[in-house]
Amino acid sequence: MTTILIVDDEILQREILLTILSEEGYNVHSASCIEEARKIINESFPEIILTDLKLGSQDGMEILNNLPDEPFRPAVIVITAFGTISSAVNAIKKGAFDYLTKPLDKEVLLVTVRKAEERMNLIKENLMLRKELYDKFKIDGIIVKSKKMLQIIDIVKKVTPTNATVLIYGESGTGKELISRAIHYNSPRKNKPFIAINCAAIPETLIESELFGYEAGAFTGANTRKIGLIEAADKGTLFLDEIAELPITTQSKLLRVLQDKEIRRIGGKDIIKVDVRIIAATNKNLADEVVSNRFREDLYYRLKVVTVELPALRERKEDIPDLVHFFIEKYSKEFGKRINGIDEKAMEAILNYSWPGNIRELESVIERAIIICDKDKITIDDIQDELKVTKCKNIFDINIPDEGINYEELEKELLKKALIKSNFVIAQAARLLGMSYDTFWYRLKKFGLSENIREMTKNFVK
Repeated sequence: MTTILIVDDEILQREILLTILSEEGYNVHSASCIEEARKIINESFPEIILTDLKLGSQDGMEILNNLPDEPFRPAVIVITAFGTISSAVNAIKKGAFDYLTKPLDKEVLLVTVRKAEERMNLIKENLMLRKELYDKFKIDGIIVKSKKMLQIIDIVKKVTPTNATVLIYGESGTGKELISRAIHYNSPRKNKPFIAINCAAIPETLIESELFGYEAGAFTGANTRKIGLIEAADKGTLFLDEIAELPITTQSKLLRVLQDKEIRRIGGKDIIKVDVRIIAATNKNLADEVVSNRFREDLYYRLKVVTVELPALRERKEDIPDLVHFFIEKYSKEFGKRINGIDEKAMEAILNYSWPGNIRELESVIERAIIICDKDKITIDDIQDELKVTKCKNIFDINIPDEGINYEELEKELLKKALIKSNFVIAQAARLLGMSYDTFWYRLKKFGLSENIREMTKNFVK
């Protein structure tokens, strides 16, 4: 129920307003002077205040000067005589929501109050959503137990209160955007925009206009001005995912943003100052990209002020059980099912799987398992199709010799065999190993197998 405070020194006017608003279901308080109003504001926290500008010898404007700070500031509706409308307009400039002129019209009064109520409800909803975001992305809420991730969380906590540029490395699905959001929503910029853009998902011809915006008439089809994402993120954070895919020409303009804190829209003449924190992410080695002249060296050093290298899920298996239980709880609630956990055999299969798609793949597997599960726990039957447990179980029967094995060489051979079996169709080879296209290509590049694939496998015995 919305609480309203009426402030008027005329008792008849107060009683009329109190009766009208009470009959509409509002919780109504009244005061005859500034002192009474302040007491009620401090005790009852009204969302809406109706105040006359003239309160005997007092000025109703004083109400505005003593209200709580945003975002809990009530909506103030000023009541004024016809001859003092200029004073009401001045009150609005100082923060009043609206004004009403005497004599009051009941319908106009109720419409104005409802508009103020809608505004306050939107503010409340916005605050709740923000709180959910802060809770979702709070650093201490990120599931970590492995030594590698604990070290990363320590770095994130140190960089969060600063404005430093952050470069995040990691395979697809390792949580690069999650870390970037955690940095933003725990920083002094948390109440400002967080804008994410995937540089690989936007055509090269459009990326510059997306980032920097353009003026009307800048090119064919530019009928109106467009604000770019950098400008839209002013005072906040811009997350540039797949930064390695940014065209060289756009890289030079991004460098200017980092160096000079300014942009110019396409077709524009004015320099626009911006205050944006840049967080970039990639699954490529930017140092190698610099050597290959695909990435600007000066931009690389501007981006890597602080570097975070997220490990693949197979490198932090200590975290898997907690992640599994987190996703079980999440999707059990979402789908209205009572799934209490996962049996030992299914958990063992999950721990033995290589997770080429990392946390994103794990979440997808658990989500599907929750949907099809008809018991109180997830079993091997609920996940074996996704993990290819039945088809691949003999692979895990490898005997490791006393002298050990070179894991990277083993993985390299698997990549080669998958390529040959698929007749060098990368999408099919990726599916054979349960990887996404991007992950398979990333690992080919890691082992230097991406160039001249057919030439590389000429002497390989099938």
